[in-house]
Amino acid sequence: MMNLLHLFITSSKPVVEILLITAVGFYMALDGVNLLGPDARKNLNEIVFYVFNPSLVGSLLADSVTYESLVKMWFMPINVLLTFIIGSFLGWIVILITKPPPHLRGLIVGCCAAGNLGNMPLIIIPAVCKDIEGPFGDPENCHKYGMGYVAFSMAMGAVYLWTYVYNLMRVLSNSPNEAQPSIESNYDSCKVTLISSKEEEEEDNHKVERWDRFKRRMVSLLEKVNLSTIFAPTTIAAIIALVIGLITPLRELMIGNVAPLGVLQDSVTLVGDGAIPATTLIIGGNLLKGLRSSGIKISSIVGVLVARYILLPISGVLIVRGAYKLDLITSEPLYQFVLLIQYVVPPATSLGTITQLFGTGESECSVIMLWAYGLASVSLTAWPTFFMWLVA
Repeated sequence: MMNLLHLFITSSKPVVEILLITAVGFYMALDGVNLLGPDARKNLNEIVFYVFNPSLVGSLLADSVTYESLVKMWFMPINVLLTFIIGSFLGWIVILITKPPPHLRGLIVGCCAAGNLGNMPLIIIPAVCKDIEGPFGDPENCHKYGMGYVAFSMAMGAVYLWTYVYNLMRVLSNSPNEAQPSIESNYDSCKVTLISSKEEEEEDNHKVERWDRFKRRMVSLLEKVNLSTIFAPTTIAAIIALVIGLITPLRELMIGNVAPLGVLQDSVTLVGDGAIPATTLIIGGNLLKGLRSSGIKISSIVGVLVARYILLPISGVLIVRGAYKLDLITSEPLYQFVLLIQYVVPPATSLGTITQLFGTGESECSVIMLWAYGLASVSLTAWPTFFMWLVA
């Protein structure tokens, strides 16, 4: 098995890459340089949202998804979704304990829910596959199947990020605007029930008031959720990619080195390669503001780190091994390893894009990212070492 030092170096590589690009973005945002000022970051963020991210998801999904792969990897979309749901639940616990400012609640939940399923696994999996004595067999086959797993994982993660997490962060970030009417309505309902003299009338009033409050809250929730983002550019790209990947004639026409229209896939892939560096540059630019003044509490940062690097991986072990015991997934070590890795990665860099779109929490997001990626090498060494022992 790969020794601990080798694994530490391997897991540190994507972390160092992120931190280096973040440092470049930080330098470009300095007042004396001003290449990545507020307006520039906003414009670059729009390009990432409408061009880079859809291209990245579309190219990966179309290339990795076939009918056969969907049958084999049917549990992976469920597993990725579970990382988001469990992470958001842990994020809500962090909010209840640390009591951050209302406008940062969405950011904290998002950092706990959405993991970096992109460049982290894309570097870690090929690295662990190079080890001839590792638990994953032939390095060539390991790399081939491992990258297919990672591509599908990354695509599903991006879809969940821009549908589930995006709207969740929007609701939580905007919820303070609705808090006061709710409190007032509760206060009014208390006054009505106190002056009611007949028990039967009081019970009827309670039922009507509860129903009215429920309807108002549901209407308020629907107003906050931006349902149009379910069909955001990234989601549309994923749908198109699924159609191309699953329909054999379209796949043979557009996907592969010998495909007649393969140049289309190459062009989309080329554009999509700019998503991760552009997003990381934006985080670096926002970090300058975060270091000057940040409203995030140390306790909130610690809560996010504990949720992502301790509680979420433990949940992943229970879920993946439980699925294996129930024969929901195969005994293939590499497949189980990829499923487990999805629970230990740091927060997704695309969260910086989302906070930039909302215009709130950009600097605090960069501060959380700095701490999360600074400690990621420890998590991405300890947990994968345990995972390889577990699945071997």
